[in-house]
Amino acid sequence: MSALLAYDAGTGSIRAILFDLQGNELAIAQREWVHPPNLSYLGSMDFDYEKNWELVKECTREVLQKSKIGPTTIKAISATSMREGFVLYDKDGKEIWGCANVDARASNEVVALKQIEENMERTIYTVSGQTLALAALPRLLWLQIHEPTIYRNMHSFSMINDWILYKLSGVLQVDPSNGCTTGIFHLADRKWESSLSTMCTIHLPHTPTVNEAGTIIGSITKESAKETGLAINTPVVTGGGDAQMASIGSAVIKDGETFICGGSFWQQEVNITEAYTDPDARIRVNCHAIPNMWQYETIAFFPGLVMRWFRDTFCEEEKKKALALDMDPYELLEEQAKDVPPGSNGIIPIFSNTMNFISWRHAAPSFLNLSLDSTICGKKEIFRAIEENACFVTLGNLKLIEQLTGSFPQEVIFAGGASKGKLWCQILADVLGVRVKVPVVKEAAALGTALMAGVGVGVFKTIEDAVQTFVKWDTTYEPNMDVHKQYSSLYENWRTVYATQLTLADNGYTSHMWKAPGSI
Repeated sequence: MSALLAYDAGTGSIRAILFDLQGNELAIAQREWVHPPNLSYLGSMDFDYEKNWELVKECTREVLQKSKIGPTTIKAISATSMREGFVLYDKDGKEIWGCANVDARASNEVVALKQIEENMERTIYTVSGQTLALAALPRLLWLQIHEPTIYRNMHSFSMINDWILYKLSGVLQVDPSNGCTTGIFHLADRKWESSLSTMCTIHLPHTPTVNEAGTIIGSITKESAKETGLAINTPVVTGGGDAQMASIGSAVIKDGETFICGGSFWQQEVNITEAYTDPDARIRVNCHAIPNMWQYETIAFFPGLVMRWFRDTFCEEEKKKALALDMDPYELLEEQAKDVPPGSNGIIPIFSNTMNFISWRHAAPSFLNLSLDSTICGKKEIFRAIEENACFVTLGNLKLIEQLTGSFPQEVIFAGGASKGKLWCQILADVLGVRVKVPVVKEAAALGTALMAGVGVGVFKTIEDAVQTFVKWDTTYEPNMDVHKQYSSLYENWRTVYATQLTLADNGYTSHMWKAPGSI
């Protein structure tokens, strides 16, 4: 049996997944990892490359053991990861520093960069599609100020998926879909743009080669084979950023197609064939993992984390019952919530704001308009309200993209952990008023990465052929247009209430759930 191996390095864990050549999962191994803070610096989250490499090796050995296939049957290997996280190397290629995507130590540096020139951030956005909120530039400036020895020894850097491939093959490079999230890329040209770092007083002595996803960059070295159990000379293929690879793993490869990835964050991705940015800088623009294609991206903060918080804080009884019934607690909660009417009897959750990339901030987390009548306001109503809230943010974000493209999607592809919920999928269809298609493989980033690996070594002739082979559909949800009308009114009410709550946080009466570094 032949197979493809994909690594998926997320914010909370590293996974190794083996797929056969029909897209079926053969085995998976996972290790949770944490990003320890530097206690001297508020908001810091380091990427522990030494410990994390040990976890990558453990996952590799375990997935080979679980699958019971020989390592020589693996035709190609690739990796995807969280965007924005990166690793620095010295002139000898040794890692000297790394940070995760959630690192937020550089707030003061964002402010300092904005003071260099009034319109600097908008200039960076126009060229790169990125603002300073998530980019590498403020963190590199932070190193220049706070860790000058590391800064002076910096010779090169890569994103975390590229770090995994470097450890396996010895070849240091980056791909456009993740490299662009540094904010040091020319979006349209899909390559490094040194003028952006120079503008920020940052010197980059070397920027690695840029390879499009699906490019063979090398092979498993003798050393990495010994450490992982993989076979020497197995081809190593460029991967990409997790949202872009998840788009591919969900067959979102054509102009105008829309993908929603429902995880800890929810990303809304709309494919475009020209790299136009938003005149108001509200929307992120990234390189897709497909050459000559880009994506408008909007992000909803923390829907998956809010749901986990609710489950773990208020639903111990449901968790115990679900364990006894051998089912997912969310499945049990959805069953309880399915007959709650649209609008959850008036409950208004306040969590993520719609996207505003240039001044990104979220109101204080809260539930408003609760009733003291326990027959209409309890766990099942709050649970449904959380699901509805994520869909409202998604609707608002897609409306922003509609202002640029001139069209609202006629259907969306929904993957990620949230797409396992039947009720959540139906609410999404009803809120958006369009068809929602859910693939069989919900965790699509790894599948898309395996797909690209297969294209790279010629297992599939084209991306289209690979998608046709790999991506299978589970369920299609059609919108109830009468319910959609109700949700349209509820959405407008939520937007009005949210604006007031955001003002309270902006004025210091409450605390923002999250605020981008340097936001006013």
